[in-house]
Amino acid sequence: MVKKIALEEHFLSPGLVDYWRPTMTEVAPQRGEYFFRNLTDFGELRLQSMDGAGIARSVLSIAGPGVQAERDAATATRRARESNDFLAREIEKRPDRYSGFAHLAMQDAKSAADELERCIRDLKFCGAMINGHTHGQYLDDAALYPFWERADALGAPIYIHPTDPVAQPSVLSGYKVLMRPMWGWGFETGSHALRLIVSGHFDRFPRSRLMLGHLGETLPFLLWRFDSRARFHGLKLKKPPSEYIRENVTVTTSGMCSAEPLNCTIAALGRERVMFGADHPFESAQEAGEFLDHAPLVDNLRADIAFNNAARYLGLAS
Repeated sequence: MVKKIALEEHFLSPGLVDYWRPTMTEVAPQRGEYFFRNLTDFGELRLQSMDGAGIARSVLSIAGPGVQAERDAATATRRARESNDFLAREIEKRPDRYSGFAHLAMQDAKSAADELERCIRDLKFCGAMINGHTHGQYLDDAALYPFWERADALGAPIYIHPTDPVAQPSVLSGYKVLMRPMWGWGFETGSHALRLIVSGHFDRFPRSRLMLGHLGETLPFLLWRFDSRARFHGLKLKKPPSEYIRENVTVTTSGMCSAEPLNCTIAALGRERVMFGADHPFESAQEAGEFLDHAPLVDNLRADIAFNNAARYLGLAS
C-alpha cells in the first residue's frame, strides 16, 4: 500500500449544514444521514477510512455548496470565516493527518481575497476550494479580478468543485440521474474552466494555479480539439488552449477509479500534474486507495501521484 495525500476530502462545519442539506436531500436522500455522520467526524470514522486507504494526510474542504448559496454577502463572509476557524481548530488537534482548503464567500471579491490571505498566512491552509459559480457569477467575471490578483500574489491554488448549473440543460430534462454527479456536474465544471481559458484569464493572471477533480472534468481528453477549434474561430490568446491546461491546471483522481482515463490524463498533462483524490465520503476512500495501489503504473509514478506531487504543489510535509 503506497502512502497517499488525499484531496477532495470533504467535511461540514456546524454553521453550513443548512446550505448542504437541500442538495443532499435531492441527490441521495437515502444516504443523507450516512454522509452527514462522516462529514462531521474528525476522529475515528475519518481516520479509519484514511488508514484503510493508505492516506497519510487529508486536505479537507467544505462539502458544497457552502456559503456560495447565501444571498447576503455579509452573512456569507462571516460564515465562511467561522467555517475556516472551525477547520483550523480541527487541524490543530491532528496536524499530522489534516490540512485545509479555505472556504470563501465569492459574493464579495475583496473580502474573499482578504479571507484567502488570512487562511494562507495565519491558518496555514494550502489553497482554496470554490464550489463553481456564485448565483450565476463565474470566476472569469471582471468583478473578481481583485480576488485573482491576491491569489496570484499568494501563489494559492484554487480548486473548482462542481455545483449545479444556473439552469439545467434541456438535453438532460426528464433524466434526473444525468443531472448531477453522473454527467451534469462534470459538464458544468469543465465548462467553467474553459471559460477561464478562452476569456484570457491566464494571459491576465499567468501565475494562476487551477485545480480540477475527476481527472480534469474531461478536459485532458480534448486538448487537440480545443486548439483546432480555437484556430478555426480566430481566438486571440497568447498560447493555444492546451498550453494553459498543461501549464496552469492540475487534476486529481477523485471519483475516477479507472486505468484508461488515468493513463490518458498522465499522457496529456504530464505525470507531475496528476494527484490522488478520494472524494470522501461520497465515494469510497478504500476503493480509491486500492485502485491506485494496483493500477498498472511503475512504482515511482505511483508514488508521485499518490503523495509526492501534492506534497510539492501544496507545500505539505509527510
